[in-house]
Amino acid sequence: MDPITITVKFFAIYREVYGVSELKWTFAAHSPVGAVLDRVLTEHPQLEPWRDRTQLGVNLQIVPATTALAAGDEVVLIPPVNGG
Repeated sequence: MDPITITVKFFAIYREVYGVSELKWTFAAHSPVGAVLDRVLTEHPQLEPWRDRTQLGVNLQIVPATTALAAGDEVVLIPPVNGG
């Protein structure tokens, strides 16, 4: 399958660790959105405690980790946020 490019947007702890608000990443077509979180945790294992508390969004919709990615998708990683 041809690779696709998506935009990954980071919030809270993910933004702190990456030092940027977004990146362009390439994945195989139809990869699950959970693969984005897997890549983040592979690159930054210290974020593993956030795995089960992070919601995944694709194109402004909260989705399950099994949702297939398509070219041009915008993915957000949304950890719990303490308000104030």
